[in-house]
Amino acid sequence: QVQLVESGGGLVQAGGSLRLSCAASGRTFYAMGWFRQAPGKEREFVAAIIWRDTSTYYTDPVKGRFTVSKDNAKNTVYLQMNSLRPEDTAVYYCAARRYYSGRLFYTAQAEYDYWGQGTQVTVSS
Repeated sequence: QVQLVESGGGLVQAGGSLRLSCAASGRTFYAMGWFRQAPGKEREFVAAIIWRDTSTYYTDPVKGRFTVSKDNAKNTVYLQMNSLRPEDTAVYYCAARRYYSGRLFYTAQAEYDYWGQGTQVTVSS
């Protein structure tokens, strides 16, 4: 049974940092992604990482502030978020894609097979 368990959300002031974790179990994956959903908005792609190597990809608003990484031994993916802004406030979701299908990175929700429960990140101004 596949499980993605997120942790690390919370309340932080603008300019602060948080690190989210996503512990994966149950099978191997091609890629892991982070998405977020702010109140009243669509869920959007944030970052992705490929399990087999260190390739990463970010949406423009978080480039230079967020870093996605992984610990293969722990089957865990991290999202280090620095210089947080109020507009980063959202529920953050970890997602996993099983297979490679011709592109290195995948950014649409429908392209991921498994999802975590989400963790709330609130950035106060």
